[in-house]
Amino acid sequence: MEYIDKSEALASFSEVYQKYRGPFTRMAISYVGDKSIAEDFVTDSFVAYWENRSRLPQGTNIPAYILVSLKNKCLTYLTHLRKEQEIIDSMKSQYQWELDFQIASLEACNPQEIFSEEVWRLVNEAIRSLPDKTKEIFLLSRMENLTNREIAEQLDISIKTVEFHIGRALKVMRVALKDYLPLFFLLFVK
Repeated sequence: MEYIDKSEALASFSEVYQKYRGPFTRMAISYVGDKSIAEDFVTDSFVAYWENRSRLPQGTNIPAYILVSLKNKCLTYLTHLRKEQEIIDSMKSQYQWELDFQIASLEACNPQEIFSEEVWRLVNEAIRSLPDKTKEIFLLSRMENLTNREIAEQLDISIKTVEFHIGRALKVMRVALKDYLPLFFLLFVK
């Protein structure tokens, strides 16, 4: 095994660094699009070589080793960016769906229907069909505008119980007003 003193290794590293830092940085910038990130990746790649140099086989192509490290850092970064973009796109898609639904609901909303006897007849029938406790909690919530906490305190029950009964009532209302979905949201969803 050939012994290389530290000064020779440092001089060799310095030559490689001076020769390839610029081209490697330009290559990284062309992929990641940010000079400071590219410079960090190049520096990290040179440091990775320096820290692992004693474990590398004799005759290792140093610039190629550093370039592979740099390529992997750029790939990891770009893969991360792609995943972030997919999440953002998914959120935009969800937001777009909600916005479209809101627009459609408003367009379909007919103020005459809100106050029609048919709607109130359906609402009253649905309320009458509820179990007594569910009816009481629902009326306190939607007609008297009490919070879940206020209802729980007034009836000496847990907030979870209040939420259960309101959910149960809303399910019945949703079915009863299925042909008047925008009205359902207007009248009953807080």
